[in-house]
Amino acid sequence: MSPASLLTPAFFRLARTRSASLSRNIESLAPDLVHSLKQENNSVLSLSTDDNYIYSGSQSEHISVWDIRTYSLKTQLIGHTGSVLALEYAADKRWLFSSSGDSTVRVWCTTTLRPLYVINPYLETDSGDLFSMAWSSTYKTIYFGCQNTSIQWYSFPDSAPPLSSVSGTSTPTGAAKKVHKFFDSYPRSQRKPADIFASNAATPPVLDQELCAVVDVPPSNVIDSAHYGYVYCMALSPSIRDGSDDVPGSREEQLVTGSGDESIKVWRCTVDGLELLDTVDCTHGAVLSLVTRGDVLYAGCQDGYVKVWDLQTNTLIRTIIVQENVDILSLSMLHTDLYTFSANGQIQRYSETFDCTASWHGHNGIVLSSVVSRGQANDFTLITGGNDDTIRVWGVRPPDSEYGNDSHCSDVVDASGFKAPDDILIYALTKFVSIRSVSSSVELREDCRQAAIWLSKCLHQLGANSKPLYAGDTNQQNPIVFATFQGTQTEKRRPRILFYGHYDVISAPPEGWDTDPFHLTARNGFLYGRGVSDDKGPVLAVACAAAELLQQRMLGVDLIFLIEGEEETGSVGFEEMVRKHKDLIGEVDAILVSNSGWIACNAPSITYGLRGVVHCNVEIMSQCKDAHSGVDGGAVVEPMQDMIQLLATLSDKDRKVLIPGFYDDVRPRTEQETEAFKLIEAATNNTAESLAARWREPSLTVHNILGSGPRNPTVIPATVTAQVSLRIVPDQSLETVSSTLTRYIKQSFAELHSPNALKVSVDHTVDWWLGNLEHPYFKALESAIRDEWQVNPLRVREGGSIPCVPFLEKEFACPALHLPMGQSTDQAHLANEHLSLVNLRAGKSVVKRFLLAVADAESATAS
Repeated sequence: MSPASLLTPAFFRLARTRSASLSRNIESLAPDLVHSLKQENNSVLSLSTDDNYIYSGSQSEHISVWDIRTYSLKTQLIGHTGSVLALEYAADKRWLFSSSGDSTVRVWCTTTLRPLYVINPYLETDSGDLFSMAWSSTYKTIYFGCQNTSIQWYSFPDSAPPLSSVSGTSTPTGAAKKVHKFFDSYPRSQRKPADIFASNAATPPVLDQELCAVVDVPPSNVIDSAHYGYVYCMALSPSIRDGSDDVPGSREEQLVTGSGDESIKVWRCTVDGLELLDTVDCTHGAVLSLVTRGDVLYAGCQDGYVKVWDLQTNTLIRTIIVQENVDILSLSMLHTDLYTFSANGQIQRYSETFDCTASWHGHNGIVLSSVVSRGQANDFTLITGGNDDTIRVWGVRPPDSEYGNDSHCSDVVDASGFKAPDDILIYALTKFVSIRSVSSSVELREDCRQAAIWLSKCLHQLGANSKPLYAGDTNQQNPIVFATFQGTQTEKRRPRILFYGHYDVISAPPEGWDTDPFHLTARNGFLYGRGVSDDKGPVLAVACAAAELLQQRMLGVDLIFLIEGEEETGSVGFEEMVRKHKDLIGEVDAILVSNSGWIACNAPSITYGLRGVVHCNVEIMSQCKDAHSGVDGGAVVEPMQDMIQLLATLSDKDRKVLIPGFYDDVRPRTEQETEAFKLIEAATNNTAESLAARWREPSLTVHNILGSGPRNPTVIPATVTAQVSLRIVPDQSLETVSSTLTRYIKQSFAELHSPNALKVSVDHTVDWWLGNLEHPYFKALESAIRDEWQVNPLRVREGGSIPCVPFLEKEFACPALHLPMGQSTDQAHLANEHLSLVNLRAGKSVVKRFLLAVADAESATAS
């Protein structure tokens, strides 16, 4: 079970959220499920990895290439005309080998992701399906096992010749295969001649437009009848795969092969080919998987046994009964840990002493393939594929690492420093999202308080001084989380940056969600869950950025956190709380906010403006009760008709606001602004005029009209209410617009000469905000975005309002900066809210760059 699946029943939920430890749950025996990838309608038959990609072969002819950091689909390698049965990575060449049911081995460049060679087995399709492969970097040789029971190999020279010189010619990679009378035959009852559609090729061969060299295995490189069954698996010893602790070149290289004939054969690898050293009998069904460590060989068998052999003495050391009569289709090693993968979807881990140290259900079906991958930070992942069309990535650690034997029970943060920063961010976000901090719900008020407590403790564990700040009545107002990451102590003054965010979220009815909104789910490069984009993900990204700099002794600023719990309900009481604790907060040089998304999916942005808002409630009341239109219609002055006429006086048919003087103070558009709109127009297909209407022009909206009484077409409501809002822009005065709106509505109603009564109230206001594009801090943030994404960010404004941005800017007399972290399609406030892993990690990196730049600038100024 992964941390993302630790959601408990409601009875236990509050007790669970009080635990804010960032350490793994020691009760769980399964490693963390880092990510899941979906190959629609395609079983994952084979897997391989390099530093950049996960390669997956499936029942279709194509090889999917997934980015190993973002888990997004990079491309597909197209060329095979049959199922991709095995993949093998040659790190020394940066080649990927693929073998298929089309009786070819193909070689791909993992740098360019283009085809290099097609290797035809001896006698071409007589070999049938090519089930297994192994690459020897010592002999620059690819070995492969065939359906016709042969083992074949092809050796490359140390310096490969130009493609055009190999085999004399170059031919298309999609050249049609020949028909084999056995492997491509139909059942005798059908009385049809053999053809390529009978078994191996489900679709006609496709001519690939790219050309690559075609080479043939010579007759000397074939061992016919190497086994008396299909050669399902093979492995080299010593192993050079990721996860192996073998020392390359420590002894002579051997090839081990397993077959459907229940036997294992050990071959000595030489420059001239293979020499048979020994044969052992497994007696427990076909040998379906092999893996080696040192002189020890593990063989996964058809009936659920793993046979453990000493290759030095060819002695059976141990038989592990994984699950009887359940095929073991794949094996992987991580140092001394053995991982077994069974046909019922079960994954198990065994120690060097053959004890089962973990067991979990990995796939909803058969686990067909697996591979261990070493990350850039020397961490490991276990990648598995199944016939449920899913690739799953599990976080694993070797038993002899500093983390201990069980990856699930190691501390994420401890006195020795950081242990995989991205893991901290995502794991913490898993816990944060699981707390239902819906500020609009009275029933979830305690959850909001628990979210504040959890976040405060989380920030404390990451290195900040932290505590929740409570109002006088804690039942009426959610606490604010206050924390400070103190920078490196120097004689010079450190800049003080205040980061504002919020831990509350809007409600998340399950309708429309593909997964539980309060259960963080990773899928195809995105994290799904309520609040993951707005605003829990950005809050933790900024916190982890500060924590990493702090651990690296590179935090040259004081970063202050003010994270409120009422943003989604109008920031009730926030201003009073800030003023009350202003001495505690101290002096502030800049305010950083991350509470919005880019204007487009692939257009990094920086926000420099927000519109303000005036929310007004209008109510018209009759002295009579609700009436019947058939009885009193025409005899009474109806409040609904008054309301319609009154609202009609607020704007004309062109949607121009008719309130006197409304446009008088609107700041004219500058040339710089016009040019910025043109850049955005070109990047997003939004017209400059539509952008201006949304961002920098004021507007009026009538949100609803509600009548009293039953909602049926015969009722004349005695009371009618309407909600109206005005969006305001620079340089309109919030107070002036509010008072003018109220006065104009009263005047317009008086001109109706209605006997009904009017009540007008301005219930909520937020001022507009416009950033200073020339301020050094703005330029530092803009440069940080540019350096991270390698493009100039679009300068954008927002049509909406964030109440605390203009307030904090005025209260602390310093500039505010707004860093959008998500994409335009994040679905914030909607079902299936999500955030890209790329954006989350890049957002953290942008914040680190910005904080470093601010500290460097301050240091340069001081000197």
